Parts: sequence; structure tokens; C-alpha cells
Amino acid sequence: MTYWDYNAAAPIRAEVATLLSRAFASSGYGNASSVHQEGRAARARLDAARAQVARVLGCEPKEVSFTGSGSEADALALVGAWHMRPQPERRRVVTSAVEHPALLGAVAQLEREGAYVVRVAPGPDGRVREADMLEALTPDAALCSLMWANNETGVLQPAREVALACRQRGVLFHTDAVQAAGKVPLSLREVDADLLSLSAHKFGGPPGVGVLMVRKSVDVRALTPGHQEGGRRGGTQNVPYAEALALALALADAELTETTARLTTLRDAFEREVTARLPGVHINGGAAPRVPNTSNLRFDGVEGEALLIALDLEGICVSSGAACASGTLTPSHVLRAMGLSPAQARGSLRFSMGPGTTEADVARVVDALVRHVPHVRALAG
Repeated sequence: MTYWDYNAAAPIRAEVATLLSRAFASSGYGNASSVHQEGRAARARLDAARAQVARVLGCEPKEVSFTGSGSEADALALVGAWHMRPQPERRRVVTSAVEHPALLGAVAQLEREGAYVVRVAPGPDGRVREADMLEALTPDAALCSLMWANNETGVLQPAREVALACRQRGVLFHTDAVQAAGKVPLSLREVDADLLSLSAHKFGGPPGVGVLMVRKSVDVRALTPGHQEGGRRGGTQNVPYAEALALALALADAELTETTARLTTLRDAFEREVTARLPGVHINGGAAPRVPNTSNLRFDGVEGEALLIALDLEGICVSSGAACASGTLTPSHVLRAMGLSPAQARGSLRFSMGPGTTEADVARVVDALVRHVPHVRALAG
């Protein structure tokens, strides 16, 4: 198996698997809200995990809230902050047209509740122009959300500059950093966000746990009422999963310099070989700054799903730029926003590498593409 779908889910790190195995095999089963010794022990573990995440982000531990996923963190950030915004007369929400579906779903909910939503389109390179975002930040803007890195193309967005502009204009700023974690330095000194979302399974933690960082000056209304997580998320905390997220994030951060350099080299070699050996191949987002592990390639005259299946039969796992909804193939909203036609979007595949990727993997995937692309093109006729 050659697994090149790290942007969908990264394999659980061995250290994290060991932590979870020990946690579930131990006798430590206290509720972190209980006052007896088992509860206090669980609370201490939860606090340690919170502090570990805060050290990586550069925030205070009390600003870290654990959630059930990155999608929940996005929804809590947008919907929760909207309902607690300090100036209710401000009703504009600014975001981009290339956000994750979870974020766009939360924005659509706000729109139904009376928000005026501006979805800023990217340029052909997949990057939203800073000037376009700033133009949309009119005096009636209450909330702005711009992802740090795109999940499909890997394109890095101008989150730092937009966050600064929001700070200057009194607009709450959220960034979905789910695809940035473990790929670029993840510091609030770099992107001065009021709210920031993470998801453990993108950097070697388990699925089912995420983080929303909320600055202490910001209020959010809980989606699930309760006293836990500072009143931001009701429900008994999953202490082992919080510990697992914190460990995975710390390990990814510690390895970042080496991982970034190695994956950049592998990605560039992959793209160079594929475009040299196959005609009609284009790199979606290739002209913009990107995270080091992601290549989104468009193959002229190819149905992406057919090529994906051909690769899968060889044990090569990648992702299509299209999703199947109600039996209908729907082109990627990200690629369509970049100006690609439906056919071009359907002819694109995402290749996302990770810490386990090797030079041999690159050679294997390139060889498979060189063999299969002409055949799939011929079938498309």
C-alpha cells in the first residue's frame, strides 16, 4: 500500500497509539469534573494536555477548548461567536469561496439567521487576494474567517495579513488551521487569530477530537450547553483523546523543520517527473505558496474517478477533486472557484504525502500514472 491521502487522514503515530492503549487499559476512569481523587487525576491529565496544545500555539491553556472534530470547532467558532458578537448591529460575515465544507455550512447557517455573507473568490492560482478580503471588511463586518491552508490544493492563504487587518478594524478573525498543523509553523504570533480550529487526525492523532482556540477576550455561545470547557462545550471530556491530540501536535511540531524540507523535495520531484513524462498535466495552485505535502494535478481528457480507481487497484490511495452526492458527481467547489470548468475539476486528483512517504513511493506513483493516464484517456475517448 502506498498511502497518499494524508490530507484526509494521517495514520495514527506509534507514540499516540501506545498512549491510547495504556490509557484505556489503565484503571484511570474518573470524570474530569468530579472532585474525588479519580476525578482530580483525570482533570490533571486534561489540564496537562491543554497546556501542551497551548505551548505549541503560543496561547494560554484556558484559551484551548477540546471539541469532537475540526468541523465542530469551525461551527462553534462561527455560530458561537456570531451570537455573542459585542456589536449586534454588525451583520456582515466575510469568508472565502474555497473554505472547507464544514465552515461553509456554518456560514450558510448564519446567512439563514440574518447574516450578510460575503464569499471572496480566489485568483486562478487558488489564493484569495489580500486586497479583495480587505475590501470586503467594511465597517459593518462582525466576523471574518479565512483558512490557513486549503485542504484540496494546499495553497496557503494570506491569513496573517487578513488577521492583522481584522485586529485593526475590530472584526473577530477565525482561521481553520486544520490543514496547516504539522506542515507549517503553527503560531499565533504568525497569525494573530481570535479563534483557530484544529483536528487531531490530520497530524497523527485519532479521529474524533479537535481543538478550538478562543482568545480570552472573545465569547462564544456553546452549541451544546454545559459547564465543561469553560462553558463552551457541554459533555464529559474524552481525556485520552485530548492527551492523544496534544501528543500528536507536539511531535508534529518538533519534527516540522525536517519534515517540511523532506516533503518539499519529494513533492517537487513528483511534480517534475509527472509533468515531464506525461503531456497535458497541470498543477492546480502550483503558482501560489503551498504546504509542502500537497499536489493537486489536473489531467486533460481524464475522468478523475476512473484514474483514482485504477490507482487504487494497484494499492495507491489518493483523493479525487470531486465528491459523490446523491449519486451525482459534483465538481470540487474549490477548483470551480479557481475558474476550472466542471470537466477540468473532475479530471483532477489530490496527492497528499506524509512523514511515511519515501522516494520509492514517488517513483511508484509516477510509474503508475505514466501507465494508466494514457489508458484512461483512451477510454474517455
